[in-house]
Amino acid sequence: MKFILGQKIGMSQCFSKTGQMTPVTLLEVGPCYILQKKTKEKEGYDSLQVGYKKIVRKSRIQKSAEGKQYYFIKEERIKPDETLKTGDEINLSAFKEGDLVKITGISKGKGFQGAMKLWNFKGKMASHGTKHEHRTIGSIGSRWPQRVILGKKMPGRMGADRTTVKNLKIIKIESENNLLVVKGAVPGRKGTLLEIRG
Repeated sequence: MKFILGQKIGMSQCFSKTGQMTPVTLLEVGPCYILQKKTKEKEGYDSLQVGYKKIVRKSRIQKSAEGKQYYFIKEERIKPDETLKTGDEINLSAFKEGDLVKITGISKGKGFQGAMKLWNFKGKMASHGTKHEHRTIGSIGSRWPQRVILGKKMPGRMGADRTTVKNLKIIKIESENNLLVVKGAVPGRKGTLLEIRG
């Protein structure tokens, strides 16, 4: 099963032999442990419950079905014939350099933003004769119906959404340091929990 949990360390860059620069993201990945195996007969679906970063501190603890304590607990759907079982370790051995992975995480929260930044609106004319604010969204209604239509794009909170980036190439793997280096950017700030799928 090519699924593992990790955290974002930050961005860097690496250079090829010809001097070409590539932006990369450093990830601290695994090891993760299988806490529970759910089956279609008992729970109604097949999945594995995975724990990451075991802790001893008693405050803010999530408990799995086995009673073990981890900072992060996630579930991943699996095929019914998956051979992994409760207690097994998931590490970087399932991945290799050159693989393409899909990474899911929570994007950076940017707070309350106007429509130009949130929805990429063009804005009003900024030349002489424009009497009102240039960055407003203009009219939000119409002649009929006499109300604001549901789903109208307006100012609001931006970011802090569950985001997935596909086809990120693995540049380097350091299994002894639990380090994964992928090409390009991944969602979230430093320390964001990431779900990595092969």
